[in-house]
Amino acid sequence: MIGWLEAVVLGLIQGLTEFLPISSSAHIRVVSAFAGWQDPGAAFTAVIQLGTETAVVIYFRKELWEIVSTWTRSLWNRDLRGHWAARMGWYIIVGSLPIGVLGLVLKDQIETVFRDLRIVGTTLIVFALILWFADRTARNKLTLEKHLSFTHAIVYGFAQSLALIPGVSRSGGTVTAGLLLDYRREDAAKYSFLLAIPAVLASGVLELAEIGEGQAPAWGPTILATIISFIVGYAAVAWFLRYISTHRFTGFVIYRIILGFFVILAVTMDWIPALG
Repeated sequence: MIGWLEAVVLGLIQGLTEFLPISSSAHIRVVSAFAGWQDPGAAFTAVIQLGTETAVVIYFRKELWEIVSTWTRSLWNRDLRGHWAARMGWYIIVGSLPIGVLGLVLKDQIETVFRDLRIVGTTLIVFALILWFADRTARNKLTLEKHLSFTHAIVYGFAQSLALIPGVSRSGGTVTAGLLLDYRREDAAKYSFLLAIPAVLASGVLELAEIGEGQAPAWGPTILATIISFIVGYAAVAWFLRYISTHRFTGFVIYRIILGFFVILAVTMDWIPALG
């Protein structure tokens, strides 16, 4: 069961890592294993992500209001259908479909086999190398308002769905896809954050029913972790968007590779169990 100290630590980790391309779910899983804590599970992870997504909603509140209001009015006002905000509404909907479908189809695997630390370590390394390649080859020139299309939205969506495996990283997967499509780093990250909102909110709400039931964490620690993840996450998203406007992802790539190899070594040496 999740205690109050664990809730504080895991809430901090969620807030610090959700928007960085290093996988928050992997960090929650790894830290819990090294601390000797029981795996908090997919339900706890999904629910505390509501905190970080609330931070995104507040941070992008002006853009989100324009997207939602313009998209809604465009349903009966044809003149608004070419507006970037109306199109963005459709792109977010379409881009959210892959993770929604795959999340339901693979629910059992997400809660069991995907949380194997050998898989987590491997995905940390593999997707670090893919991110490095994308960052080095990207032309960093396309913008969301002018160039985002339904095809690109679907590519982003499938990239986001890879984050169902801890270690891939939701932001890392979608930002990598954006870079491979030649979007500017900050634009790729911005769409990544906007695209995550429907999927994370839906997942968190669905998993709320699991909290406090059976072996799932209790409500008190879960709420505390969610509040902490919101506060820390708001600061993290603001910092990350400023950072990548002038820096490459090399530091995150190196960190992922080191962490991935260390996780695999720890499991191989029986320092921590592969499944908690």
